[in-house]
Amino acid sequence: MASRLERFVSPGKGNGLRSTTGIKGGQLIFSCEPLASCVSNKVAKNVCHRCFARHETLLRCSQCKMARYCNITCQKQAWSDHKRECKSLQHLLPRIPTDSVRLAARVIFALLTPVKSSSEEFYTLDEHESHLTSMSEQKKQGLSQLASMLELYLQQEVPDLAQEMTSTLPQSCRQPLDLIAKLTCNCFTISDGELQEIGVGLYPSLSLLNHDCRPNCVMVFEGAKLHLRAVQDIKPGEELTISYIGMLSLTEERQKQLEDQYHFTCHCQKCDSRDTDRLMLSGEKERCHQLKEALPKLEELKTVSDWQTLLDSCTRLLSTVGADVPDENVYKLQLTDMALDSSIHLGHWEAAVRYGERTLPIYRQYYTDPHPVHGVQLMRVAKLQHYLERIKDALETFKQAFAILQITHGVDHPLVADLLVKMEECRFEMDR
Repeated sequence: MASRLERFVSPGKGNGLRSTTGIKGGQLIFSCEPLASCVSNKVAKNVCHRCFARHETLLRCSQCKMARYCNITCQKQAWSDHKRECKSLQHLLPRIPTDSVRLAARVIFALLTPVKSSSEEFYTLDEHESHLTSMSEQKKQGLSQLASMLELYLQQEVPDLAQEMTSTLPQSCRQPLDLIAKLTCNCFTISDGELQEIGVGLYPSLSLLNHDCRPNCVMVFEGAKLHLRAVQDIKPGEELTISYIGMLSLTEERQKQLEDQYHFTCHCQKCDSRDTDRLMLSGEKERCHQLKEALPKLEELKTVSDWQTLLDSCTRLLSTVGADVPDENVYKLQLTDMALDSSIHLGHWEAAVRYGERTLPIYRQYYTDPHPVHGVQLMRVAKLQHYLERIKDALETFKQAFAILQITHGVDHPLVADLLVKMEECRFEMDR
């Protein structure tokens, strides 16, 4: 696969990755395992720390009490990566370090125990930008605190951390602060098939990919393995791009997030044209502002899984403030999505399918290219329709989901395999 790609200097962007051959939309371009990865703290009890599969019940490491596994096989396979981490976790108990600190430690462990380098490596950790010189003092201070936590975390397992890092790690990674800063700018969020966050990982070669708000590629995961797939036809010599952030936001909000987190200003065609801003802000200005102001509090309720309060709040806002705002308004869409999530968690299936179906025409407007977010939303709604025995509707929605997900995920992905089974179930039930 590497023969299709080459590193180059992208005008105005620095290093980039481009195709050496023509690539069709839906084609798998590149796959790789992470240099290091870890399950996110917030899902640590329900995701296997080896294969990243979700389960209600997992075996827990008897020593650190944190790492969890599907079975003895996963636990044994994980031990080579977990054994040094396990001692570090025990040393820090009952405190649990942040995801970024745990990932940094795993990167250090990986570099202290090097394996044969891959021939498909385009970009090394040493070459990654830390952007420390362009960061605000406040952000530097926050990263410095994480670097101090990293040193404390590794105190037991790597007592001479500074010496080990100096003698083993690449020149630009020898200070804990430099390493933490590099990971903050270059790590990827690992998600499951339905795009829910389950971990973080470092994939050095794919850090070359530059951002575009209308990218020609997407990344999906199987466990911690990353797959880069084309969602548009790509010409020989054309740059490969991904989106670093979610796309359901205004140009100003996207640019601020990119500047704050990745330290660049986006000048892609979508940003320069601001082509969806007017539609996203449709409706009376004061009503839009009220919906926007309500979102942070609603996000807090979602974070703590207070589903009933969240649903009550969304329902009230949608029937009062939102009643006079078009469905295309991006803040109303976010509210509707939260109402969908809370209805599903509470088992209110009729309400859930109503909210879900309401979002689909809007997703179609905003995701004009095949996009995994759109495909997953269609699949969620189709499952609800199927559960409520609306078989004909469910089959049609499943077909729409498949048209997208076969491109963004590929027909071999477990999510798409599950989708195909659901479609066959619908056909069988219609033929009875």
